[in-house]
Amino acid sequence: MDLSRTDRGTGPGVIAPDGSPVEFYALLAAEDEVDTVADAIGDHGSILELGSGPGRVTHALIDSGYEVVAVDESAAMLERVRGAHRVCARIENLELGRRFDCVMLPSFLINTPDSGQRAAFLATCRRHVRDDGCVLIEWQPAGAQDSFQAGLGQTLRGIKVTMIALDRPAPELAALTMEFQAAGQTWTQSVVSRRLTDDDLAGSLAEAGLALDSYLTEDRTWLRAVPSG
Repeated sequence: MDLSRTDRGTGPGVIAPDGSPVEFYALLAAEDEVDTVADAIGDHGSILELGSGPGRVTHALIDSGYEVVAVDESAAMLERVRGAHRVCARIENLELGRRFDCVMLPSFLINTPDSGQRAAFLATCRRHVRDDGCVLIEWQPAGAQDSFQAGLGQTLRGIKVTMIALDRPAPELAALTMEFQAAGQTWTQSVVSRRLTDDDLAGSLAEAGLALDSYLTEDRTWLRAVPSG
């Protein structure tokens, strides 16, 4: 499928269209996402995972018995996904012609600075979720973005992550560069994130025909939304 923007580089240096270093993300393991899904939908069901990457969460979901369709715009990312039906496509343009018990929008994708893209992401979620299903969204609450500081970092399971640069081109935007160190290699990735308040979130969900049902984690970064119309 021609996605206009394509993976760059070859071998260990492949970079996905959104700037993600494929090899680095392939090193990561799932954390508590499966427990979060189980709390939201129970221990079985069909899941549409938008922006699956190389399968960090996909594989854990498959191993736990869920049926997963993994969607990513990076062919190099999807090549590493096993056990799921794989779809190489942009989230905004996705039209699978079926609906799922659960749609997942992870990786703070909803914090895109492009309001049109945010609306398209959520429209895709609503288009593919059953009327009695739910959408699980990972977002950065405003307070989390307000706490960003250059130089902050952590090391977990041998992987060091550091925010090496931070700029605020507008009060509601954070432009940051992350450095990842693992397995004797170093990668960087730059992203721009939009500060979303609770009201911003509620408004975006409502425009897509969704409504906040509950927060699934203590830090409120994972939420459950349900169809509202």
